Amino acid sequence: MRVAVSQQYIVTLIVAAVIGVSPLAAEPAGLRSYQAPIGESSISGISSGAFMAVQFGTAWSSVIKGVGVVAGGPYWCAKADAFDAVTGYWGPIWRATGACMKGPATDLHTSDFTAKADAKAAAGEIDPLSNVKRQKIYLFHGYNDAVVDKAATDATADFYRHYMGDANRGNLFYQTALGAGHSFVVTRQDAPGLNDCKGNAEPYIDQCGYDQAGIILQHIYGRLNRPNPAQLAGSVKSFDQSVYTGPDVPDALSMGDTGYVFVPQDCEQGAPCRVHVALHGCKQDVGDIGRRFVDEAGYNAWADTNHLIVLYPQTKASPYLPGNPQACWDWWSYVDHEDSYVTKSGSQIRAIKAMLDALTAGSPASDDATASSLSAPQWVTAIDASDTGIDLAWLPVDGVTAYRVWRAGTDGAFQRIGEVTGASFADSGLTPQTTYRWRVSAVRNGTEGPASEDAIGTTQSPPPRCNDPGSCPIAE
Repeated sequence: MRVAVSQQYIVTLIVAAVIGVSPLAAEPAGLRSYQAPIGESSISGISSGAFMAVQFGTAWSSVIKGVGVVAGGPYWCAKADAFDAVTGYWGPIWRATGACMKGPATDLHTSDFTAKADAKAAAGEIDPLSNVKRQKIYLFHGYNDAVVDKAATDATADFYRHYMGDANRGNLFYQTALGAGHSFVVTRQDAPGLNDCKGNAEPYIDQCGYDQAGIILQHIYGRLNRPNPAQLAGSVKSFDQSVYTGPDVPDALSMGDTGYVFVPQDCEQGAPCRVHVALHGCKQDVGDIGRRFVDEAGYNAWADTNHLIVLYPQTKASPYLPGNPQACWDWWSYVDHEDSYVTKSGSQIRAIKAMLDALTAGSPASDDATASSLSAPQWVTAIDASDTGIDLAWLPVDGVTAYRVWRAGTDGAFQRIGEVTGASFADSGLTPQTTYRWRVSAVRNGTEGPASEDAIGTTQSPPPRCNDPGSCPIAE
């Protein structure tokens, strides 16, 4: 059910339709096509953007290669549907601000979320969930997060593990050992206008010496070129979001008039590129913090050297109808008040997909050519470590169908521990403060190539108990 709008607003729309322009049209035009292969696309988000990233990545799992979830909960967490009319649609808000943000874990039942996803997939409203097991998933919860409880991100991990099973466990990395607040985390230190590592306030970007954007992108795509430390060759471009929110105007969806996209110079000149969608959190839109998330989250420097286009859709605050005073993404159905918000037909999901379609329009068929010889994976590296896990990434090998991963512990003997289809592997169940070694081999049509050189990584100490998030000391 679409929310009613004012009579004056309706008149404005009618006049706009008569003269053939949008009443909210931004000066920039729409997005141009870069012919990026849509099947190489990925998405990430922080807070409400993380909830939306899960929704979008699940609904469109056939084209989304990986999902980064920073302080976000599982699919359909707020459990909104048309039956909430009996509470005046307050039920989803209570659940969103209750269990989905504060727990406890006993109020977050994985079976509820997977049952809804299963039903939507069976009805054809989202892609087949068999796609989810191949997605690369990065999850993050900082132990100083005073906004979203760890129970919510634990439930997200359980949602994904349900579909991945043990055979695909290496696709999911879950970082919980960092003392960040409710934020997207960056490597910068002492940057004006950004928070220290424990911050839980605007602009919700915390300086922890941790390159979250780079880790997300490498977990999804494999080892990448180092980010550009100097002036970027590419540039941020603005575009008119009303082109993609139709038949609604952006205001009706609590979306901004203008969105942003970072385009590397080589992509602008026609080089083959891929698209990553980066979703800000509540009160991180340009109306609240300017372009800080777009310019300072860290994605652009990595994109500049790795043929990656970064799409930054924008919400906006809507104090009345739809009710969204903090410019959050719609993860409790504030637009339509029915469960379509987690499907392909969800108003905001549809708008983001239209933007992605525009960037990827006209992409050529994928090149399935294989290398003449099966080489060993190169630059296998531990890109991240938690207290019980290590995230590995390496350069992709052309034409391979899988990678096999081997680990050696303190006894020095290598054992095969898993197999993945993409160029990263999240090892889990490890002992804290322990050093391990790994080797990776490529597999093509059942034939295994030579093993890589050893990669070495050490797990962190267990995070300290934090009973008062936002004030707990940062572990070294």
